[in-house]
Amino acid sequence: MNNIKNNNRLSVLFFFILTFILFLYGKEIASFFDTKWIIKYPKHLVFPLAKYLSGFVKWLMDEANFIIFSFRDFTRFIAWLIELPYNLVLALISKGFLSGQGQDAIEILSPLSWISVIAIIIFLALYTKDKLLVFLVFVSFAYLAIFGQWESSMVTLSSIIIAVPVGVIIGLFLGILSYKSQFLEKLISPILDLMQTIPVFAYLVPILVMFGFGPVSALIATIIYAMPPMVRTTLLALKSVNPQIKESGLMSGCTKRQLMWQVLIPVSKPTLMIGVNQVIMLSLNMVIIASMIGAGGLGYDVLASLRRLNIGSGIETGVAIVVLAIALDRLSQAFVNIKSERKKSDISFLKKNLRVILLFLFIIIVHLLSSFIPFIKDFPESLVVNTSAFWESLIKYININYFDTLEAFKVSLLTYFMLPIKRFLLGIPWPWFVFIITLVGWHYGRFKLATLCLFLSLFIVFTGLWEKAMITVYLCGSSVIIASIIGIPLGIWAGINSKANKVLTAIIDTLQTLPSFVYLIPVVMLFRVGDFTAMLAVILYSLAPAVRYTALGIKKINKEIIDAGLMCGCSQRQILIRIKLPLALPEILLGINQTIMLALSMLVITALVGTRELGQEVYIALTKADIGRGLVAGLCVAFISIIADRVIKSGSNRLKTKYGME
Repeated sequence: MNNIKNNNRLSVLFFFILTFILFLYGKEIASFFDTKWIIKYPKHLVFPLAKYLSGFVKWLMDEANFIIFSFRDFTRFIAWLIELPYNLVLALISKGFLSGQGQDAIEILSPLSWISVIAIIIFLALYTKDKLLVFLVFVSFAYLAIFGQWESSMVTLSSIIIAVPVGVIIGLFLGILSYKSQFLEKLISPILDLMQTIPVFAYLVPILVMFGFGPVSALIATIIYAMPPMVRTTLLALKSVNPQIKESGLMSGCTKRQLMWQVLIPVSKPTLMIGVNQVIMLSLNMVIIASMIGAGGLGYDVLASLRRLNIGSGIETGVAIVVLAIALDRLSQAFVNIKSERKKSDISFLKKNLRVILLFLFIIIVHLLSSFIPFIKDFPESLVVNTSAFWESLIKYININYFDTLEAFKVSLLTYFMLPIKRFLLGIPWPWFVFIITLVGWHYGRFKLATLCLFLSLFIVFTGLWEKAMITVYLCGSSVIIASIIGIPLGIWAGINSKANKVLTAIIDTLQTLPSFVYLIPVVMLFRVGDFTAMLAVILYSLAPAVRYTALGIKKINKEIIDAGLMCGCSQRQILIRIKLPLALPEILLGINQTIMLALSMLVITALVGTRELGQEVYIALTKADIGRGLVAGLCVAFISIIADRVIKSGSNRLKTKYGME
């Protein structure tokens, strides 16, 4: 066994030394043998996949015909189906019901007042019988009114009200179908992987071409982005149902349909609600990106602030998104714990629905009064609180007093950490890098994983995006290393100390609900544009999983194992290093895996601050409406993500087997 370990170590050392030699002298070796193609893949051998994809989408829109209707007719029908309920909800809580268009439009019925909307939210919270939740949602929505974010918040809420149910329904049915058919499960799994790993910007372009600029396109993009977790959660929930419950249902004479909707779905409700919660959070995370293609609302306000570098307004609006996200998150989680109560059949309709009737009457009264009392209709502007000046002053103060310190920190990290990694990755010949990736795949997953790593790597090479892919890996890798160095110790602390866990959980919740674009504003104001700014924004966005999964791994360790260590005379330090960390390593690796996923998704957004990697390629494609270019670059990002995901998961599974966790 020791000989095998020593041989493995020698092999790793050999490959590292050889890689370093190729990094130092790769260009000279290639020049000597007249094989410059191993350094940079020839342009004339690049496969024009982007051109073919663009042509295919153009054919779909212009020529594709399905006997009785064209593909364009189909997209218009989908747009109409989504636009109809969206306009209804938007009119109800934000714009009002209008007759006519433009400046000639006449308001027939005004929207619900801010008081009525808050009353509805409080009613939903009261239904959960959680007094703290009632207080939380009241404060959250009152905040939106007091800080002047009400109108934009209602536009965003309208999108959420439509996107979430559609995403949940489609995800639920796809999950059910996947549960019933193993073939469909195997077919849909890689599609979900691509949906979750391809940068959102990549499929904004085809969506724009198919559905045009406006809220409908934004809603479709949001649904595509937010739906995959619901599919996975539904499949997991149904598979996790106790077999005895299924047998009981069948023995009771249930048909397959009754078994699904009257037994399996109700039993799986708590897990399914987690999926619903994820759809809500991801939909809110999309609001800024969706604003680029016509969504409006809070996302548009943050984007406008970013373009103007208006730090105060951007942070203020970003906090409003966080507040809205927290309120909806806690509300959806609370519905998981609701226990259904059977009401007596002899109770009258009025008594059964008294609260609903009272709420309805309250809304009518408020609506009538709002016609005469402006305060009831709209929150008075004189009472609006503005904090943008505070944030502007804070950033200005930091820049004036700590500029030299911040600049020294930036230059040091760039010079001694980031740039060496960048030069190393760009200096390695692409055939050797592909070989190493394939070898790593073989080590952890044998033929299947090695083949996957080989083909996905070669896809990046043959599409001519290898150099930009390496810059992506450099930025992602740098960010993940620092995020892990910060996040893993914090996770260990949270796993050991309950007080620290509460504080860190609150911080992590804020970091996860804060829109990714918001990170860019203060970082740009402090450090200007460039790779360092991008890295800091990525670290802030991707830090959470490293903390969460590490804390989870530490907490779930069997107490009996720790007690056994104490009985053997181990100190607390030895227990941590020799027992807790090895046993928590699979969860820590999964946390690093998720950190990589988030880092890659954030890199596309950081293209706005001057990075020159695949994210920039996707963003350029969006600005030029180049469908093929955006999709190819997006697929390259997705393939990097899939390689990292599969390798880390395989490594995690091997560790679980090693330590007897499986």
